Amino acid sequence: MTLTQKETSLLNDIKTQEQLCIEKYQKYATAAHDPELQTLFGKLKQNEEKHLETVCQILSGTEVTLPAAPSAVQSKLQCTPSRCDETQKKEDAFLCRDALSMEKHVASVYNTGVFEFCSPVLRDTLSHIQKEEQNHGEMLYNYLSCNQMYP
Repeated sequence: MTLTQKETSLLNDIKTQEQLCIEKYQKYATAAHDPELQTLFGKLKQNEEKHLETVCQILSGTEVTLPAAPSAVQSKLQCTPSRCDETQKKEDAFLCRDALSMEKHVASVYNTGVFEFCSPVLRDTLSHIQKEEQNHGEMLYNYLSCNQMYP
């Protein structure tokens, strides 16, 4: 499979974004006070690592096909309110809002790729990952909402 210059450029941008997501989720899992949030950030990091692996495979010339439905990263959070003090909750809220903003951006980058790729298989693959990114945003929103942290 041969990628166009534009496709390669978009994939390199996506790769950079995925690397940033992984790095942030690693740091956020360590910085979060609530153990439930630490676990959520860890799960999201693992999923972003899979996305990065897929992007790297495509960049190496492999036409990757993913299943029709996004992988089962649990999007419904058991609403267990944080037992952290107010200062810790504010710090955790900042991490979540920043992560939610990051997920919105990454989903938009994938959206651009869906429209720009020539291969229907790769468009479907990017669309699949984009849906997973949207699910990440939903999980973050659910955590924020459960803890009355979302404006």
